[in-house]
Parts: sequence; C-alpha cells; structure tokens
Amino acid sequence: MSSVQFTLNGITVEALQDETILQVAQRYGIEIPRLCHKEGLRPEGNCRACVVEINGERALASSCSRKPTRGMVVESSSERAQQAQRMVLELLASDVAEAAYRPNSELDHWSRKMELGTPRFPPRQQPPVDNSHPAIAVNLDACIQCSRCLRACREEQVNDVIATPIVVPLQRLFSILMMPWDRVVVSPAASAFKPVPPGR
Repeated sequence: MSSVQFTLNGITVEALQDETILQVAQRYGIEIPRLCHKEGLRPEGNCRACVVEINGERALASSCSRKPTRGMVVESSSERAQQAQRMVLELLASDVAEAAYRPNSELDHWSRKMELGTPRFPPRQQPPVDNSHPAIAVNLDACIQCSRCLRACREEQVNDVIATPIVVPLQRLFSILMMPWDRVVVSPAASAFKPVPPGR
C-alpha cells in the first residue's frame, strides 16, 4: 500500500492510499469542521465547512473530498481557512430553524468549537413539513442541503427512495419517481432507516 507525505498545519503527515485530507487530519488529531461528511458515504464536499488552504492554489478546497499529493502544503487553521469555515457555519446556522430537535447537533457542535454566536444573517423561510407518506416524514427545517440523506438512501440502503430536483434549489425532497410521497411504496427496512441531519 503506497502512502503520500505532505504538510498539514506545519507538520509532516502521511496519507494512506485513498485517504482524503480530512481523514488524515482525523488520524493525526487535527480537528477540521465538517457537516456533510460521514464515514461510509461517498464524500461530496457540499457543505464547504471543511475547507482548507492549499499552497499555490487560489481557491479553498473541501478537505473531505480532496486527496493529498506528495509535497502538498495544507493549512486548515490559517486565517483565511478559518474565516471561510466560520462564515459557512454561520450561514448554515441562519438557514435552519431556531428550534433544536436534538441538544447537540453537528452544526451546534462546530458552531461552539468555532466560537460563533447568533448568526448575523436573517433566517430563511422554512419549507412546510410533508407528512403525506405513512412511513416517511419529510421535514426540511433542519436541512443544510448536504445531501447526506440522499447518499445514505443510495449507498447504505441501496433503494434510491428519495431524490432532489435538478433545476431548482433544494426546497423539498422528491421520491425518485417524482410522485407524491403518499403513492411511494417503501420497504420496512427503508422506513426504519433514519439518517440524522447534521443541522438542528
């Protein structure tokens, strides 16, 4: 198994084959905020909370989906990277409902770690709850549009029960056949599956 040496926050680290920057950071005890990342699911880099600065590159990179190369110099704690991480968390916190469904959501956890207060941005208008299906309740007020629930259905449950519209921002989830939820047939295994959103 080949490995790659690179520099992360000023220390020389070694990435195992197919590891992302975030996975290497986790192994070395370096904390990088992340919300859309979940072990076992394909990395997407949707939430952008895990962005890092890579020497010689203009744009910040999602550490959950970027694999290191030999000699790469990465900073997750630079002023630029942390400013972007904090801004992403603050914007996402303003997007979710004020009422918390669980006391220690991932969004709340990282907001506390990054010492964020109340978001400066106005909250979004929350989408209505869809309880039309007997087995699946769709409540998007804790949604941060990370696609973790979609990937969990596709990659863990392998049932493709839900999808999102391609042409509009994520305002609601659709059944994969684009039919109303009350007409979707769901297996007992799928209906028992509850992917936890990283939002509140």
